[in-house]
Amino acid sequence: MPIDAILFDKDGTLFDFANTWGSFGRSVLEKLSGGDPERVAVLGQAIGFDPVTEEYSRDSVVIAGTVDEITEALIPHFPDMARDELTDVLITESATAPQAPAVPLIPFLDGLRKAGLKLGVATNDGEVAALQHLASVGIRDHFDFVAGYDSGHGFKPGPGQLIAFASHVGVDPSRVAMVGDSLHDLQAGRAAGMTTIGVLTGLAPAEALAPMADAVLPDIGHIPAWLDAN
Repeated sequence: MPIDAILFDKDGTLFDFANTWGSFGRSVLEKLSGGDPERVAVLGQAIGFDPVTEEYSRDSVVIAGTVDEITEALIPHFPDMARDELTDVLITESATAPQAPAVPLIPFLDGLRKAGLKLGVATNDGEVAALQHLASVGIRDHFDFVAGYDSGHGFKPGPGQLIAFASHVGVDPSRVAMVGDSLHDLQAGRAAGMTTIGVLTGLAPAEALAPMADAVLPDIGHIPAWLDAN
């Protein structure tokens, strides 16, 4: 089936996960803990993050979870802080995190658009943060649709964001490719009836993605050649 539209996950897909979120994880936990190393370690354990190596465990809630789910993991350690206040800190800090593109994104996206493809982003991050991240590397206007977990379409692994994208751009879901680095992305794609493409710029290995993927590629830069071959 020809592909007329591509929907991308953001973290670990458009942007390399480890290079983007490693230093962010440590800095936000240091801010929340007042710089106490022991408290940083405890908070890191709560979200599956090692502040010394700046590495996330493969089951870390940060990888595919929403900001609300990260708040849920941390809030027991902040009995005197309102849940909304903690969420606001996480949103504010994440929105300004420097992004590390997985590939040179402007020429890559220009090429897809010139090929006539509709493009979108579906992330479990917040919509405002997502828009800021895309704008920070000059690619906001390359997308026809951007949805976060709080945009009103639900969040992955549910298919709501994906169906909303297909409807917005007027393309049947069977002619859309969902591209992501986690099983949440690929499960959402399968649920929406889309082609699923896994990429290895997140933390999941190829063997974890393969059962849910029509293809597993090293990074998004390999998509044009894959489309040509299929």
